[in-house]
Amino acid sequence: MTSNSVPKFETLVVSNPREYVYRVELNRPHKLNAMNDVFWREISTCFNGIAEDPNCRVVIVTGAGRLFTAGLDLTDSQILAFTDVQKDVARRAMQVFDVIKKLQESFSFIEKCRKPVIAAIHNGCVGGGVDMVAACDIRLCTEDAWFQVKEVDIGVAADVGTLQRLPKIIGNDSLARELVYTARRLPATEAKQLGLVSRIYKDKASMIEGALELASTIASKSPVAIQGSKVNLVYSRDHSVREALEYMAAWNMSMGQTEDIARAIQANMTKQKTTFSKL
Repeated sequence: MTSNSVPKFETLVVSNPREYVYRVELNRPHKLNAMNDVFWREISTCFNGIAEDPNCRVVIVTGAGRLFTAGLDLTDSQILAFTDVQKDVARRAMQVFDVIKKLQESFSFIEKCRKPVIAAIHNGCVGGGVDMVAACDIRLCTEDAWFQVKEVDIGVAADVGTLQRLPKIIGNDSLARELVYTARRLPATEAKQLGLVSRIYKDKASMIEGALELASTIASKSPVAIQGSKVNLVYSRDHSVREALEYMAAWNMSMGQTEDIARAIQANMTKQKTTFSKL
């Protein structure tokens, strides 16, 4: 994947609106960006490509049409495996396990991608949408945005990342459980109070502009520093302080020798903008 040749997808539109910034737009507006078989394959392929693309330093995820995403497409053939009563229960269970792991990995690719990912959410973000944005680094939204952990309403526990990531994001176990158990809508203002989103914008246009400005600022920094920061933030979330400090020391014993340090120091001293080499 390169900025001169962004890939073509059926359910996504990838563009390069600013230097080192990619935009990945969910593009099934006629289906409220519901996540179908093709989407799950394409989101994995997309972020695997972005992870290796030296022309990308920051990603913005948006949704086309009137809704960010309605979540899981319940007509998805993979989902029908859950109710295939023609199969032996053990064989069906093994098939369902493989489907769940594949869906989980699709969003884990977003988290594993060393480039920061900004979710820009307008209107509804339902079910699988919450799973997806919880795997992103930064979340912005519009005033009319709302979030809904919808899975209990279709008789299943959320299984693609919300239960694992949301409580750590908002830091309120009681409220996380309330949202999960009731499937109530979480409005934008409450989402910001909880720390699920960091900024609220009046409308989608101003949010996209704000996301682009934020992405450009991040993209102007040393990619060694930014990507190293993301890797270590994710690692630290999932490990003890002692383990995370040890990992950080091991990381920076090599990454800390980057030429970017001298460039950044010189820029700070001269008050002049600098540029950093691609990774």
